Amino acid sequence: MVSSTVFLLKFGSFAMTTAHEVPQDLLIAKLADHLRHVSQVSQPQWTAFAKTGSHAARQPVEKDWWYTRCGSLLRKIYIHGPIGLSQLESDYGGKKEISYYPGHHRDAGGSAIRKAIQQLEAAGLVAKQGKKGRILTGKGVSLLDRQSTEILRELAKTRTELARYL
Repeated sequence: MVSSTVFLLKFGSFAMTTAHEVPQDLLIAKLADHLRHVSQVSQPQWTAFAKTGSHAARQPVEKDWWYTRCGSLLRKIYIHGPIGLSQLESDYGGKKEISYYPGHHRDAGGSAIRKAIQQLEAAGLVAKQGKKGRILTGKGVSLLDRQSTEILRELAKTRTELARYL
């Protein structure tokens, strides 16, 4: 027997989509657009000159890469949370070529991740979970689910086969 809550979520007029079900590039771009209007999230002045880690040759080409990084962090914490700073540094790192030797992995810069997480915590989207790492708050989960639902609705307009998932 199906509970009434599950029945309403699947067959009612209210269908919720999660971040697992939409393309990540569209979700991160939509989150970045939303975060530009959040007062607690602002791009620090040093982001125009800083690299994202020792593996990077230059600073990011995109001028407002900070908001894209914040959106990416929200999605990553949603998918893999609770997750710590060291794991995020490893995930955002990359391969560094050193003359003719094989490339080695280098972690991303911790400041770009730490400051972004601190801003997301101030906005009430991320919270610490003891020593396990960071998780999304109810407000953060709601934001990602709402943005995912909007993305699926936009995709269903152009691709009719997706309309049945609404």
